[in-house]
Amino acid sequence: MFNFEKLDVCQKAIDFADLTYNETRRFPTEERFGLTNQFRRAAVSISSNVAEGSSRSSKSDFTRFVEIATGSVFEAVSQAFIAQRQSFLREDQFREIYTDAEELSRMLSGLRKSLLSTLNSQQ
Repeated sequence: MFNFEKLDVCQKAIDFADLTYNETRRFPTEERFGLTNQFRRAAVSISSNVAEGSSRSSKSDFTRFVEIATGSVFEAVSQAFIAQRQSFLREDQFREIYTDAEELSRMLSGLRKSLLSTLNSQQ
C-alpha cells in the first residue's frame, strides 16, 4: 500500500474526481475540450498532488503539493460556478460539488497545518 492511500483526504479527492466526471458527462459535446476538460483536470489534480507530495522526502515539499491541491479545489469550484451559470449543472448538482469541495478544502487545510506544525517543531 502506498502512503497516500492511507490519507482520508486523498480518498475524498478521488471521490470528488468521480463526482466531477459523472456530472460533466452531461455537459454539451462542444464543451468536451473546454470546460469539461478543465473541470475534470482540476478535479484529478487534487488527489494527484496529494499522492505526489506524499512521496517527497521533506515535509516542506509535501506542504507545497498540498497547497497546489488546494488551488485545484478552488479552480474546480470556479468552474462549477461557470457550469451552473451556463445551465450545465442544476442547483442540486452544483450544491453537491460545492459542499464536497468545501470539505476537501478543510481537510487539505488540516493536512497543511499538521505538516507545518511538524516542520516548526523540528526547527
